[in-house]
Amino acid sequence: MHLKIITHEKLVFDEDVDEIYTRAMDGEFGILKNHVPIMSALDIGVTKVKQGSSMKFFTTMGGVLQFKDGECTILTTTAESGNDIDVARAEAALRRAKARLEDNDAAIDSKRAEAAVARAMARLKATLNR
Repeated sequence: MHLKIITHEKLVFDEDVDEIYTRAMDGEFGILKNHVPIMSALDIGVTKVKQGSSMKFFTTMGGVLQFKDGECTILTTTAESGNDIDVARAEAALRRAKARLEDNDAAIDSKRAEAAVARAMARLKATLNR
């Protein structure tokens, strides 16, 4: 199978793979060779890719996945390889987002703060297996 992960700014990944696992709005799913065609809205999460005996991890911050005829394309607003993520920066972002949610006196947009927590957690999950 061939996988492309594309953002507005760049082509993040463009290689042949054996397996793809990602998070849709209604849960996680996987794609193997000869999978039926599928199109799915993606949630904030980690996309795992198996190439031979190695696994690669990418953050995918929403978007859409399409698989057809052995070609998988993920269009997302933001994507990063787990190897490129600054762990200290992601941990700091998670602490800030959680603090905003816990601050009862602050006038915050809770949905926005919850999304910030989800993004930071996805970034940290993508770094676990480097």
